[in-house]
Amino acid sequence: MTPASVIEFAKKNGVKMVDLKFIDLPGMWQHFTIPLHQLEPDVFENGLFFDGSSIRGWRSIQESDMMIKPDPTTARMDPFMEVPTMSLICDVHVPETGEPYNRDPRQIAKKAISYLKSLGIADTAYFGPEAEFFIFDDIRFEQNQNGAFYSIDSDEAHWNSGRDEGKNLGFKARLKEGYFPTLPHDTLHDIRTEICLEMEKVGMIVERQHHEVGSAQGEINWKFDRMLETADNMMWFKYIVKNVARRHGKTATFMPKPIFGDNGSGMHCHMSLWKDGVPLFAGDKYAGLSQTALHFMGGILKNAPAMCAITNPSTNSYKRLVPGFEAPTRLAYSFRNRSAAIRIPNSGTNPKAKRIEFRTPDPAANIYLCLAALLMAGIDGIQNKTNPGDPLDKDIYGLSPQELANVPSVPATLDKALENLKDGAGFLRKGDVFSEDFLDTWIDYKYTREVIPMQQRPTPYEFSLYFDL
Repeated sequence: MTPASVIEFAKKNGVKMVDLKFIDLPGMWQHFTIPLHQLEPDVFENGLFFDGSSIRGWRSIQESDMMIKPDPTTARMDPFMEVPTMSLICDVHVPETGEPYNRDPRQIAKKAISYLKSLGIADTAYFGPEAEFFIFDDIRFEQNQNGAFYSIDSDEAHWNSGRDEGKNLGFKARLKEGYFPTLPHDTLHDIRTEICLEMEKVGMIVERQHHEVGSAQGEINWKFDRMLETADNMMWFKYIVKNVARRHGKTATFMPKPIFGDNGSGMHCHMSLWKDGVPLFAGDKYAGLSQTALHFMGGILKNAPAMCAITNPSTNSYKRLVPGFEAPTRLAYSFRNRSAAIRIPNSGTNPKAKRIEFRTPDPAANIYLCLAALLMAGIDGIQNKTNPGDPLDKDIYGLSPQELANVPSVPATLDKALENLKDGAGFLRKGDVFSEDFLDTWIDYKYTREVIPMQQRPTPYEFSLYFDL
């Protein structure tokens, strides 16, 4: 859409208000709303000003003035607001110069795409992330100086098989047996269907939905797209999942590991490069891949220990990335093999479907930063002709310690991932895609707001272990 067609679209749909959405450092949408009559055509060029000092990881109060410019191609009707409201995703700029703000994650993603094109390697990067999620009936948590707790509940969860419900009808999914059950075990089917319909209202093409392995866990897949469009769609996806759940008196989370002893939520990322309409990952090498694809994989595997600070950016992420469990922690690649960090899907003989899937990321990631980091790691591999090593065509979860000795692993904690990022961020700095200021800010934010506060607080399980010593 053009600015003029956006305003025409708004009038056609009876829009009264315009919601302007932008993304903060950790990866959540922020917004403010204006009446339609304030959306003049020059707003798309000259922007709107706002106070950015309260946005996490952004400017301090003495330099708080910021500017956003709406992207006219992102105009959608917001499906959750009572008054007819059009939504626009915005880019953040520095008002004194008009330059893109170097801490705006969407601007970083755009710079990564521009960098790819400038090198002549490819003109399009396609991504298809698969973000799993949980829908619970109740969530309570508290952290005080003298106490802490959390409590999660779901009517369909196995731990409620003996609960007095007045009339408990059973059909609670057994532990780790929630994958693909039909009704009545699957109590969330209709909610997921409603989510799918809302996704299609905003232009996303849904491919399938299903119950996942964990109690109250789900997955909905939609069609892959170019990198920026995919990142925008992921923000819509999270927004829709959370708000449809709330319509039904439930709550949704993309937290990687909310339940002990059950599967966590990953965000497997499918990706491929194209140039002049030709897929660059199809070839005559291992699993039907090209040399370009192998080098791209080599870059991801080489840079993964540093990249995890962006693709798995929470302390909770590393409760999921535990060796021997469901999430892939070993930095290897393999055809069809879901125990490897990189899987080459069996896509048949269609070269257009040839892609790789990095299975380590989780949906706590800021999607713009995650996809940008993956692209930059792959570019680094292509530039340096990085050899990904030999494939590991075995069930990695079942290998002996001796067999695993030479297979590298992802970091075990967020602070270790941040240390790796400090020392190994050179691939991200290329083309000034991730600026020095941004990386310093990201690392400092994660240490001061997440790692250190977690290290300082005793947990309930520590009392079970140590109180009587």
